[in-house]
Amino acid sequence: MISVADLLTDSYLPSNYFASDLYIRGSLELGILENRQGSRLLALPDNLLKAIISGLNNETGQATQFVLHSCGIWWGKNFYARFCEELSEYYQKPVAEISMLEFVQALQECWRTHGWGNLHLNTDYHQKGFLMIEVQGSPFTAHAIQPNQPSGALESGVLKVFFSQLTGRDLDCVQVSCESLGADRNRFVLGLEKRLQPAKDLAQEGRPHDAIMQTLIQ
Repeated sequence: MISVADLLTDSYLPSNYFASDLYIRGSLELGILENRQGSRLLALPDNLLKAIISGLNNETGQATQFVLHSCGIWWGKNFYARFCEELSEYYQKPVAEISMLEFVQALQECWRTHGWGNLHLNTDYHQKGFLMIEVQGSPFTAHAIQPNQPSGALESGVLKVFFSQLTGRDLDCVQVSCESLGADRNRFVLGLEKRLQPAKDLAQEGRPHDAIMQTLIQ
């Protein structure tokens, strides 16, 4: 089990497994993209993501957020398993023995290499029991899902299950700012579900992220 507190103590970084010039490989003859393990990668155009969201809104209405969040949870479980498997093989040791700083840097590089934006872990609220994940340039929040509501339901599902499995705790994830609503970045707060309920209510009301966090840590 990994402690988020280790983020503040580790200082050594080896070469990065997910460096884009080494991790992504392609074959023009076969018309495919693969990663270092030979697993196939897909390049999804922005218009396809927009069409998926539009189609879900037409078919499911307000349930679109729930559907995308559920997809994120399912995807996140597989992503976490694959991510840990690749890191373990690369470092030749269990993930639990990899320093937290190495783990986080690999996650950031993995996120960036796959084209999901720039991910940053904000530990300002760690002592209060919350971890904030900040993502800039996310393709998943480029298009609004519901008017005046955050559009990172897919990512919140991924982050929820990823960090739940990483820490061994049943965490929840709430998006408190969104690029599709004019924010400078997407902010996701992780913590125990009961403690995050006020954040869900305030986010739905459109309150700014700093006001939401002040309410949580009081």
